[in-house]
Amino acid sequence: MSEAYSVTDKVKELVEKGIRIPNPCCVEIGDEVRLERISGSGVVLHSGTKLYGAKTLICEGTELGYEAPVTVVDCQIGRGVKLNGGFFKGSVFLDGVEMAYGAHVREGCILEEEARAAHTVGLKQTILFPFVTLGSLINFCDCLMSGGTDAKNHSEVGSSYIHFNYTPNQDKATASLIGDVPTGVMLDQPPIFLGGQGGLVGPARIGHGTVIAAGTVYRNDCPEGGKLLTGGAGAAAEKDFYRGLYYGVGRKVRNNISYIAHLLALKQWYLCVRSPLFEDREFGPELRDGAIEKLDIAIGERVKRLKAFFGNMTESARIGGDLPGMKKTDRDLRLEEKIPDSWPQIEACFTQGLEASAALDERDRFLGDLEDGRAANAGYVETIRSLDATTRSFGTAWLHGIVERITREAFEIVPLCREASLNPGER
Repeated sequence: MSEAYSVTDKVKELVEKGIRIPNPCCVEIGDEVRLERISGSGVVLHSGTKLYGAKTLICEGTELGYEAPVTVVDCQIGRGVKLNGGFFKGSVFLDGVEMAYGAHVREGCILEEEARAAHTVGLKQTILFPFVTLGSLINFCDCLMSGGTDAKNHSEVGSSYIHFNYTPNQDKATASLIGDVPTGVMLDQPPIFLGGQGGLVGPARIGHGTVIAAGTVYRNDCPEGGKLLTGGAGAAAEKDFYRGLYYGVGRKVRNNISYIAHLLALKQWYLCVRSPLFEDREFGPELRDGAIEKLDIAIGERVKRLKAFFGNMTESARIGGDLPGMKKTDRDLRLEEKIPDSWPQIEACFTQGLEASAALDERDRFLGDLEDGRAANAGYVETIRSLDATTRSFGTAWLHGIVERITREAFEIVPLCREASLNPGER
């Protein structure tokens, strides 16, 4: 065999470890990859698999590259995961996740247990709760989605769907909350359905039980959930465009603050609830640390994007004030003038640890009941499903308390954003 087609020492070591590699000369392992972080139990690496990054972690039963070549860079992959083809970087895939060929998953993603995606799906800074299912030909970056109870009754995104996360003013303060954290983590909420050939314009808030009809590009909020939302792409129109001019600033700020608050609540959930469930398994602590790292990345990304948005408001106020006939209200202009100077106080709401000291009575009651009722060796999904209604209510109240405290303190700094919630014209 020529040197070009020789089997590297790292690949040989993986084969000796018990990993199934049907065609060893067609697998590439970076020098920095730590082989001790790859399980020797039931792992399959098909032809075209490339592993890079010192943080790469692969748990038992994972299969890579069955449908097409796979590149994995600094990802943490749980048990029984199937990444069938594509590029995966800086993300976490918990037990039972499946993705078909053509996937493009970039930094900051967490796909929780049994989340699934069909072919040609793009994700970045995306969090999918258990069982959430994506169809084909989807771009779904900068969002969190929950809802559903099991593999049959799951939240779903139809094929050819887009989450619009980049604005004509070139900012990305556009993350959308599809479902929520306080109730979504309990795995007992009605699913959300986003119909195919449609889109959602971020930043948006969509509640559990919502159905957005196929072909609809939805630009508003429906946090109450349980609605059927319809509408076409809208009639063509022509009007002047002023680069740097923003509308609906209050709604955008409010939705961004809410999104960050939910991420902070989710991090507490991982630290306090999920963390012990990782302990008694191979690579469990490493997998947990990878997920928490991704939550920190997600929080940092959203804070960075919101800071940049705040920095654009001075120019937006100037443009709006100078244009004759501009329909902005005095409140809109005052808000834009106020926002830039308020950023340090707003940022402190996300960085001073409010989430760790909110609703402590509810937290302690929930964690105590969780520990008392947990079956030995039970996994995450099984543990959450076993909780009674009272215990779940304490857990939801704890997480709601985190979200409420962070958003309340932020709105005390920019109260005009809270007032904006009463103005449907911003939608």
